[in-house]
Amino acid sequence: MYPESYWRSLYFFNVFRVSVATLMLALVVLWRGAVPFGSENLTLFIVTVIFYILFSIPCFTLIKIRWRFNLQLTIQVAGDIGFMVLLMHASGGISSGLGLLLLATLAGAALISRGRLALFYAALASIGVLLEHTYATLTLEPGASSQFVQAGLLSVGYFATALLAHTLARYAEASERLAAQREIDLENLAQVNQFVIQDMQDGVLVVDMEGMIRQINARAEHMLGPLDGQREARLSQYAPALAWSFRKWRDGEATDDLNPVTLLNNRINARYVPVGTSRRVGAVIFLEDLSRVQSRAQQMKLAALGRLTANIAHEIRNPLGAISHAAELLDEAAPTNDTTRRLITIIHDNTQRLDRMVADVLQLNRGDRARRESIKLTGFLQQFVEQFCLVERIAPEIFVIELKAELRVLFQRSHLDQVMWNLCRNALRYCRRKPGSIRIRVGSERSGSIVKLDIIDDGPGVPPPMLSQMFEPFVTTDAGGSGLGLYIAREICEANGALLDHVETPAGAQFAVSCRTGG
Repeated sequence: MYPESYWRSLYFFNVFRVSVATLMLALVVLWRGAVPFGSENLTLFIVTVIFYILFSIPCFTLIKIRWRFNLQLTIQVAGDIGFMVLLMHASGGISSGLGLLLLATLAGAALISRGRLALFYAALASIGVLLEHTYATLTLEPGASSQFVQAGLLSVGYFATALLAHTLARYAEASERLAAQREIDLENLAQVNQFVIQDMQDGVLVVDMEGMIRQINARAEHMLGPLDGQREARLSQYAPALAWSFRKWRDGEATDDLNPVTLLNNRINARYVPVGTSRRVGAVIFLEDLSRVQSRAQQMKLAALGRLTANIAHEIRNPLGAISHAAELLDEAAPTNDTTRRLITIIHDNTQRLDRMVADVLQLNRGDRARRESIKLTGFLQQFVEQFCLVERIAPEIFVIELKAELRVLFQRSHLDQVMWNLCRNALRYCRRKPGSIRIRVGSERSGSIVKLDIIDDGPGVPPPMLSQMFEPFVTTDAGGSGLGLYIAREICEANGALLDHVETPAGAQFAVSCRTGG
């Protein structure tokens, strides 16, 4: 099975044949005495040209139906040689110069067949020319006997043309094979690059000189937002702040390619690497999520801190238990006055607070592996609110659950319960404690693949200085808090493949838990 390029070459080869025959017929008809064509036998010349044209027409049909390439090419070349020898004979033999047209035929045939049978075609042409000249000599045509040298030289030219075309065809075939292999290698390299880009932990965008996004990985879409199914988009429309920074870098205002630029409220670092030697050609933009960097640094810090605090926590629990037990004994001994009773209550409250802090610190160092299950949110949230209100001794009307559809989440039940406790305890601490002060809103995103739980309160909100460090451990605005609630909640969410983040609102505070749907 020959590729399409072979048949296309054969098609144009036949077009050349028809064009030459038509041109010779036109010259003979229009300028009969001005051209040497048909000087010996005009009738034979015209009849031969007409049959030459008629011979070319069926060749188009054979090319179209893709009939036996090598045999078809051989028949066409043999026809060219036969018709051209007859035209030479009708025009005076070698002296007519028509034999030179066979040089183009032989070269074309050798290139089309990629060198196959090139010398065979040259031999056919040489035999045809020599037979025609021999016939002219035997019939005693004037001057024919003295032109054997020209006939021999023309035959040598045929073989030289065939050899040269054969060599060029081999080079062309080798170049085609190399180009095809390079194309495969480039496709494989492009696929590998695509896989590498998609699997990178950093966001990656490939931008051309016009600011059009040519490639973007999933991590970059997570940082900047989805492209909404567009294959190509303009960077200025997709991420204006990043486009402004890219233009400054491209125009030379930013001289260091390796110096990252902080964008989007100091949450993303952007680093630009030029494509090629000039910034004007385009760039690969690497986006680094600073929250991930900070999280890694925090994990390294807590790895050392956890070992220390775990040992300290264990040592604290022993005397703490003794203090708590002694306070209980004092309470059972019927305190003599209110002052003693108040002091015992203070001891109880503070030992319980210290015990909660020790439990939180120990949980930091535990790192339990999540065992996720599909949880039906309707029943879970109703049960959670009942238990929470009972333990905290508050009216259930403070809570409002907004759940329009029956949704499920993939989460470990005890982990989700603890996350909700931490978030709702914070909301209760700062809200107005009126009906509807705490709202639990449930919805879906990304065509239902993500379930989002929002815990919203009507309190004063998070102070601006605390926004950048609210999820760090041991950071709190409450004198009675440990500063570990939000940090532990986020760690638990990440262990369950979910995200916990703060959503800025005009009033109050809002925390969003985005987790995978449970089916």
